[in-house]
Amino acid sequence: MGLSLKERFGRKFEEEIRFFKGMVSQPKAVGAIVPTSSVTARKMASVITPQSGLPVLELGPGTGVITKAILARGIKPENLTAIEFSTDFYNQLLRHYPGVNFINGDAFDLEKTLGDQKDQIFDSIISAVPLLNFPMSARTNLLEQLLDRVPVGRPVIQISYGPVSPIIAQPSRYHIRHFDFIVRNIPPAQLWCYTRS
Repeated sequence: MGLSLKERFGRKFEEEIRFFKGMVSQPKAVGAIVPTSSVTARKMASVITPQSGLPVLELGPGTGVITKAILARGIKPENLTAIEFSTDFYNQLLRHYPGVNFINGDAFDLEKTLGDQKDQIFDSIISAVPLLNFPMSARTNLLEQLLDRVPVGRPVIQISYGPVSPIIAQPSRYHIRHFDFIVRNIPPAQLWCYTRS
């Protein structure tokens, strides 16, 4: 049975309070002032091809809004791996999304963080890591690690809040495409698509 309007409002309010606490305690780990909107989450998840049979990798699930959209896209919980840096968010995610392979770790050190899955190939990668909080060298290194883990031509989708791609162009290494601009997000969100050249 579905949640009542009061229960849904209560859960949304709890998510926003948790998100705000995370922003205050770990400002570099949180990139926005409120959780990602469901409209944005659905658009990011729309790139996934469930028929590929490959798992999906999510970076920075936070309160789980994008996680929910990925599962709604048709990905089974056991076929979703999600890396969350905040231990508080991680513990909440474990309770709300049973069966998803959540990892409490650093997305910038995938070899260590993914452990047994470090050589896994994913259908696509959905990232809400606040890249603008990190130096450009760390951003480009992360993108290279991510693109090594998807088939050529499959996307890494990144949310950002700046007017340009958070990762500099290197046409010989990868392609950058502006995927969408979502006004119904606070703040309005830019979505970027990266694929291997």
